[in-house]
Amino acid sequence: MSSLSLIRVKIYKTVARQLHGVVPCWVCGGHVAFADATLEHIQPQSEGGSGHQDNLAISHDACNHQRHAKAPVV
Repeated sequence: MSSLSLIRVKIYKTVARQLHGVVPCWVCGGHVAFADATLEHIQPQSEGGSGHQDNLAISHDACNHQRHAKAPVV
């Protein structure tokens, strides 16, 4: 298992424990099932965000991809 996968599991379990099993998507706010959970960079790395755990959140796979498909704001 990659280090990102381990971090995803750790963050998911931490949030689930703190919120009594409900893990909200960082993008849409809906509950994220463990099988659909991905890591989302809060501040994108392309905009100077880091890969540190403080800059990572759980999101749906679809929300994560949809967010990255948007054109950059100019």
